[in-house]
Amino acid sequence: MWSPRQSPGPRMRRWEGDVRVLIVPNTANPAAVDAAGRIVEWLGAEGVDGVLLAEDAVAAGLQANSVSAADLGRPDLVVALGGDGTILKAVHRMGEVDSPVLGVKFGRLGFMSGARPETMFEAMRKAMDGDVRIERRSTLAVEVVMEGRVVGVYRALNEVVLSRGASGRVIGIDLAVSGQHLTRMHADGVIVATATGSTAYALSAGGPIIAPGFRGTVIVPVAAHSLKARPIVVDEGDVVEIGLHDPRRSDACVIVDGDVTPCRRSIERVTVRTGEHDVALVKLEGRDFFETVSAEFFGA
Repeated sequence: MWSPRQSPGPRMRRWEGDVRVLIVPNTANPAAVDAAGRIVEWLGAEGVDGVLLAEDAVAAGLQANSVSAADLGRPDLVVALGGDGTILKAVHRMGEVDSPVLGVKFGRLGFMSGARPETMFEAMRKAMDGDVRIERRSTLAVEVVMEGRVVGVYRALNEVVLSRGASGRVIGIDLAVSGQHLTRMHADGVIVATATGSTAYALSAGGPIIAPGFRGTVIVPVAAHSLKARPIVVDEGDVVEIGLHDPRRSDACVIVDGDVTPCRRSIERVTVRTGEHDVALVKLEGRDFFETVSAEFFGA
C-alpha cells in the first residue's frame, strides 16, 4: 500500500505488493459501463485487483469482481467513469478514506477529471509508475441543527445549499461568519461552496470562479430579494452560519453535493466549516485549471 506525499504538487508513489483499484462507473452511461468492464480485464492482466462495489456491478449488469462497502478496505486508487457527478458519488462512497481518485470524463462536465476515455489506460499505467500528480482539494464539514441539537453531519466536496422547500416560498435567512452577523435577507437559498464547487451551482448563481488551491469558501445567495446581496469569499478558518428567521414556518431543505437531505420545517441553523479531510484527485501532466476553464466556458 502507498500514500501520496504530503508536499506541494505531490506525486503518487509506485505501486508495490497487493494492489486494489475500485472502479465507480456512471451506471446510466453505456460507454462508462463498457469501459468499466475493459478496465477490470486490463487490471487483471497487470496483476491488479480491479473491483466494483456490489450495487454498481448489479446496476451495470457486469459480471465483474465485486465487493461490499464493508469489505472494500482502502483501495490504492479509485477510478470514476463519468462526469464530475460520478466523482462526487465516488468520494461520498469512500467517506473519509483518503484514496486518490482518477476521474475519466464520460460526462458533460469534467473539471475534476484527470483523463479522457482515450487516455484512461495511459493514466492508470502512469499511476502504477508514480508518474502522476496529486491535487488535494478541500472539503466542507456541515452540521444541521434542529430544536437546539445536531441532527445531521455531512461532508461536501462541491457545496452545501440551504434551499427553499417544496412549497416554493422564499425563506428568511440570517447569515453570520465566525460569530459576526452579516445580513438578513429573503431568498430562494444560500450556497456555501469550496473552490472546487465554485465552477458548479455557485457559478450558475453568480459566484466567482476560484482556483482550486484556495482553501477558503464562497457564500453565494440564490435569487435574493435584494439589490445588495453579493457573493462573499471567506477564509479557511472561518465558520459560516446560516440561520432561518422562523424555523417552524420555513419550508427548507439542505442539499449536499446535489443530494437532498430530508426537508423539514424546523431546521434552525446550518453550520459550515472547512473539513479535516481533503480529497486527493489524480492528474496527468498537461492542461491546467485555467486552460480547462477557457475550454469549458469560453470555447477556446
